[in-house]
Amino acid sequence: MNASTTEPDLYAVLGNPVEHSRSPRIHQMFAAQFGQAIRYERRLVAPGEFAATLAALRADGARGCNVTVPCKFDAARAAQRLSERAALAGAANTLGWDDAGALWGDNTDGIGLLRDLARLLEAPADTALHGRPVLLLGAGGAAAGVLGALIEAGAPSVAVWNRTADRADALVARHRALAQRHGCVLAAGQPRAGAALVVNATAASLGGAALPLPAGVLKAGVLAYDLMYAAAPTAFVAQARAAGARAADGLGMLVEQAAESFALWRGVRPRTAPVLAQVEAELRGDAAAH
Repeated sequence: MNASTTEPDLYAVLGNPVEHSRSPRIHQMFAAQFGQAIRYERRLVAPGEFAATLAALRADGARGCNVTVPCKFDAARAAQRLSERAALAGAANTLGWDDAGALWGDNTDGIGLLRDLARLLEAPADTALHGRPVLLLGAGGAAAGVLGALIEAGAPSVAVWNRTADRADALVARHRALAQRHGCVLAAGQPRAGAALVVNATAASLGGAALPLPAGVLKAGVLAYDLMYAAAPTAFVAQARAAGARAADGLGMLVEQAAESFALWRGVRPRTAPVLAQVEAELRGDAAAH
């Protein structure tokens, strides 16, 4: 609760689109685990209006917010201080105001992805990618948020592809020193077969579009992971399954990154397994109802 009032602390998710975001439901369930009362809202960010939307949220007394597409680079620029992982990414998905009113930024996408991959692969998060070459599709805020974590989790190589090659080159350059420290071969270029894990960090699934991937990139034995999620299979999940690959969407990552954000704001880390099970049942139930 806010110390100066009896009103519950206010948080929100900022982005575009946000109308179908499950974040409010997830954070309410987290708060319930500790007997806490919070308000968590969806706030749509019009093009070019991130700073104004953030200022309005703060004026309403908010303690922090999550940030989704396409605003993660804006969030990092807005923060007065960034965590090491957010600074490396140049993108933030978690913002908060400290007791002095200063805005801090962090990025929990990477650890959220790794924890869900560990669940799917039945392996520890910090070693889940040992011996598994990775293909990362995209070079926007979502890709920036997870690349460092993929490297640190032991992937022997990470190839980055983006429709705009210059953005992939810049993302690789920013992470080159980290890759060298971890013995990871990091390169940008056209997607090729050979990856054991293919991560879709593009927004293609928002528009229902398949990605132009060469034959053999998605096939049996490959785990395809879409950072997007939906009630029905996303376009990328459907594309991967049609090619024989195992595929998962980003609902598990959403819950895991949210738990990390909640811990940063509230000082306690919630249990994620029951929340994921509940949210997944609700989401798939919505799909069945329609």
